[in-house]
Amino acid sequence: MAKAAPASQSVVSAVIYSPLHHAIDPGGLMATWLLNCNPKTFNLDEYRDAGEVLTSWTIARHKDEVAAGDEFVLWVSGPNAGIAAYGHFTGSAEYGQVDDRYWTTDPGQKHFVPLEVDRWLDLRIPKAQLIGDARMAEATILRQPFAGNPHRLTTAQWQAIREAIDVAENSDPRWHLNPGDTIRRTDLHARYGGSSQNGISPSGTSDNVLIFTAASSGHQHGYFDTWNEDGTFHYTGEGQTGDQRMIRGNKAILEHRETGKRLRLFDGARGTVRYLGEWTLDPEQAYTWAEAPETGGGPLRQVIRFHLVPVRATITTPEVGVGQSYVVVDESVAPAPAAPSAPDPDLVGRNLSTHRRLQNSLAQEVLNRGLTALSPGATDPDFDLAWHDGQDRLTVCEVKSLTRANEARQLRAGLGQVLDYRDQLSDRAADVTAVLWVEREPTEIRWVNLCRQVGVTLAWPGREDLVFSRV
Repeated sequence: MAKAAPASQSVVSAVIYSPLHHAIDPGGLMATWLLNCNPKTFNLDEYRDAGEVLTSWTIARHKDEVAAGDEFVLWVSGPNAGIAAYGHFTGSAEYGQVDDRYWTTDPGQKHFVPLEVDRWLDLRIPKAQLIGDARMAEATILRQPFAGNPHRLTTAQWQAIREAIDVAENSDPRWHLNPGDTIRRTDLHARYGGSSQNGISPSGTSDNVLIFTAASSGHQHGYFDTWNEDGTFHYTGEGQTGDQRMIRGNKAILEHRETGKRLRLFDGARGTVRYLGEWTLDPEQAYTWAEAPETGGGPLRQVIRFHLVPVRATITTPEVGVGQSYVVVDESVAPAPAAPSAPDPDLVGRNLSTHRRLQNSLAQEVLNRGLTALSPGATDPDFDLAWHDGQDRLTVCEVKSLTRANEARQLRAGLGQVLDYRDQLSDRAADVTAVLWVEREPTEIRWVNLCRQVGVTLAWPGREDLVFSRV
């Protein structure tokens, strides 16, 4: 927690002063500066969260030159070095007791300048980006990074930083996809970099982290991504076995602000993918932990659930048709012991391979009848299979394996799921029908009648004509 401010200090909310868009004073009276912050000695995140005016920032040189109204950018040193904010000085240099509320140790009496942060950047301007700009070649923060504060900026250096901030605060002109656009994944990586093999793909050639969601393939690995009613998205981290760790792609998402990388979300994992816009981590809660089975229906393990929010109000999940081309699921999985608290009992143990076999065989039957088989897309509920009849009729299907021991539980669960899917899709197709496709005929005929009463077709292998009778 931040220390209470001394009674003699005024603490007010920061206001927007001059957001880096006026020119350098032609008379030479206004200078521009760079302040270096070592996060090991100054709690920058705590200061940012407090939203307060800082009455003093220590300086070691240019004491007679800094003045009220001078603008500065705030540089953070360390592994993810770069520019994190900009603001202005509210007075000239003084000597005295430094405001110590956010220091890890008492700085004592030093020369300081009072300042105000006008804006914290959502995306840090990384050091690597500035090194690549020829105008920054002589910047003292790059040539003499351990020199005392402040670092004077030339007109050219200030202009280079301003341009970088403009890009960070607005749409990146180097990005050419709009939400809803589709692109082959191979073409996407050829243009923007990153690996085509991973669900989380940080790019080394562009300022992007490309992330992919696909319920049809993700659930095989315990990735249960969810869309929320408030427009946010919970995205499961990478790691198919064992507890997930905050490394590699997961770390790239967690630190995307600090590294200046934009999170680009795509619907689909292979072939053609659909761009769902730019997202960022929820500043209130970046992630939580949850349980999910390992790849192939293995034991439950801890997974990371990143909380994503759209960057701009104009970026929302596009209104699209239901589903994507059917993705054949892998049936060759070794059965694992059932986990009683798994999200769906049909996704573990002996049931998993049976479930996949039933799903693939029904999808093939759909194709044999000249229909379009679908797997869920990122904006869809988590159905197993769906198909169009070429008109406005959509059929959504839930698949369930059955044993004598789990029959009632599976039928109850399947009926509830498919009714939920039908309701969620009712405003996206003129006519939605629901099918509960099970491994065999239930031992109690009442299940057939119960499903019929609520408009659901209950069927099993050998009763395909009942499912497709309306086609």
